[in-house]
Amino acid sequence: MARKNALAPYNAKRDFARTHEPKGVMAKKGGNSFVVQKHEATRLHWDFRLEVDGVLKSWAVTKGPSLNPADRRLAVRTEDHPLSYGDFEGTIPKGEYGGGTVMLWDRGRWEPVEGKSAADIDKGHLHFILHGERMKGEWLLVRMKGRPGEKRENWLLRKIEDGEADTDRVLVDRALTSVLTGRSMAEIAADREGTQSLAGAKGQAFAQKMQAAREHNAALKPEGRKGTRPKTGALPRFVKPQLATLVDAVPEGHDWLHEIKFDGYRALIAVAGVRISVQ
Repeated sequence: MARKNALAPYNAKRDFARTHEPKGVMAKKGGNSFVVQKHEATRLHWDFRLEVDGVLKSWAVTKGPSLNPADRRLAVRTEDHPLSYGDFEGTIPKGEYGGGTVMLWDRGRWEPVEGKSAADIDKGHLHFILHGERMKGEWLLVRMKGRPGEKRENWLLRKIEDGEADTDRVLVDRALTSVLTGRSMAEIAADREGTQSLAGAKGQAFAQKMQAAREHNAALKPEGRKGTRPKTGALPRFVKPQLATLVDAVPEGHDWLHEIKFDGYRALIAVAGVRISVQ
């Protein structure tokens, strides 16, 4: 299973002065987490990772996981990743290894089916159960027979027929947002300050603490106490509310989110100090 220097290839491929990805450090054994990261690099793919012996065993699934047992997805074995990578979401700079946008697409825990174990990976197959937010039930990973001169390790990932299988819905077409932040790939790519990257997380946490402190102070000294009258200015201008619109088709692509809007009433309340207007 995982060797003492299992993360050496991971560290060798990355310049941590340029990327916000975590450095490869071996973790304690015993966990059973799994994570899937949607990765728009040279080619769009989904990185499927299982925690085994203190590292994340990793495969790049070119078309993404499918709930249809008839689909056999190519899963190319990649280098082991550190467990801390399971929280990574952000942008890897262009020109760096794996440069592109990374979304935390699914996460949860996994377990081998009864009678099997993680050691089966070394034998070229793994029958397991996932308890994720999107991927659930029984799955199978099988290593394909290598060809002469082939450098990469090709596997197949497929869903086992069970109560979680689905032949009608395409999972990767309907699951388009992060399970961590609810953002789309476009929104993550536009996050230049890296508020969800490991480097930006510290700054974000500090900003959240400062905001909490301001709110706490405001609660101690609410406006209007000790004879101070609330400020009164001009009422905000009227803004036309968003209404339901009947259309024949919706826009396509991964940059759109859709919601149902029902007919009814839209109420707007404008407030300026003690002045209130309902529109």
